[in-house]
Amino acid sequence: MTSDIESSDTADRQPVEDELDLNAETDAAHASDDATSAPQPETRDEEMERLRGEVEEANRKALQAQAEAENFRKRMRKSFEDDLKYAGVPMVTDLLQVRDNLMRAIEAAEGTESVQGLRDGVQMVAKQLDDTFAKYAIKEIPADGEAFDPNYHEAISQMPSDDVESGMVMHVAVSGWQMHDRVLRPAQVIVSSGSAQ
Repeated sequence: MTSDIESSDTADRQPVEDELDLNAETDAAHASDDATSAPQPETRDEEMERLRGEVEEANRKALQAQAEAENFRKRMRKSFEDDLKYAGVPMVTDLLQVRDNLMRAIEAAEGTESVQGLRDGVQMVAKQLDDTFAKYAIKEIPADGEAFDPNYHEAISQMPSDDVESGMVMHVAVSGWQMHDRVLRPAQVIVSSGSAQ
């Protein structure tokens, strides 16, 4: 009977021991997995290599950004220079029409002996030219009979006059022009020095 109890006891213990062995193996496997899955601290060489790579990447991005900025500056400078270079194109296009009409007036004058027809044709062209100037805010500087103003007038001579008081413009040799508020060409004038007495 005792041997039956012992064999029964051994049979009962055997599954428990097997289960304990199985649990121990599973724990060991988990511990092994945890050891491999946990990040290993990088060595000094690995850290240096990683940092070198990051610095090279940062340098590459900085150089790329610098090159893009330089290209943008070049494009903007080229665009500005082109805008400046061709700013007068619309006005020149309008002036070419005036030239065309002037050439037509000359051709018409060749076929006739009437001076009046030539005069009328040239007057029409002159009016068209004045209208084109007005379109671009270009206007003649008033000078004849005006007080001399060195900002708008250039005195080429001074003459005495009994009719025109001193400091006044008595004759315009070449008309002056301004665009908006900027003088393109001052009027060349003769200024009165007052009475000769």
